[in-house]
Amino acid sequence: MKRRVLFVCTANSARSQMAEALLRNMAGDRFEVASAGTEPTEPHPMALQVLSEAGIPVEGLRSKQLEDLKNEHWDYVITLCEKAANECGTVCQPAQQIAWDFRDPVPTNRHATFALTLKELKERIGLFTLVHQKKTGMKALNYNPVDVFRALGDEIRLAMLMLIRDQKKLCVYELTTALDSSQPKVSRHLAILKAAGLLETERQGQWVYYYLHPQLPQWLMRVLDETSDSHTKLIEDEKKRLKAMPDRPVVRFL
Repeated sequence: MKRRVLFVCTANSARSQMAEALLRNMAGDRFEVASAGTEPTEPHPMALQVLSEAGIPVEGLRSKQLEDLKNEHWDYVITLCEKAANECGTVCQPAQQIAWDFRDPVPTNRHATFALTLKELKERIGLFTLVHQKKTGMKALNYNPVDVFRALGDEIRLAMLMLIRDQKKLCVYELTTALDSSQPKVSRHLAILKAAGLLETERQGQWVYYYLHPQLPQWLMRVLDETSDSHTKLIEDEKKRLKAMPDRPVVRFL
């Protein structure tokens, strides 16, 4: 049976339209896909243009009101902006909520910005379909080294994983401080690591904590351990910023 996926952003004009078209084109045999907006308008012409230029069908794409779809069954609800994430959590239960955060390309009205958003969405959706296939097709995750090292092929993501390995559990607030980076940027990178099966999450009060996935294979743990042992200064500055946090949340280890 196909899993049902709903992409949500504010206007349902660009990001969620592109995500809907991408997932349907990439894995339409495994998913039923729709998109909606909390304040829908119309599909943006430039979003349709970059999709068409990439050879992705745009027939049938239209903006829809989240209110009209909230009572349907969804296996996954993937929000693409913070506003949608805040509003969707209360109306789309019991679907699995996944929060992505992509910058809205509409204000720039530039072809290059829409094309970049499409590229980033395609990468994220590719990881999502990969992890979904692994989770539904086998009991244990089968980590492909190519996918693992692709996810780690960014210095921020590598630093995040090494920090989380060192500290056991960290929330977004702690990571933004440690990495001296913005919350949307940190959230985007965390979502890539989680989609690759490298991280898991748990909520404690108002905080969502990230920790290493318990099914990480021994070869990957050895890579992380040897990287840490051989490069002791890799996250030195980040650990100092964490230690200096005056209002750092207190995590409970269960």
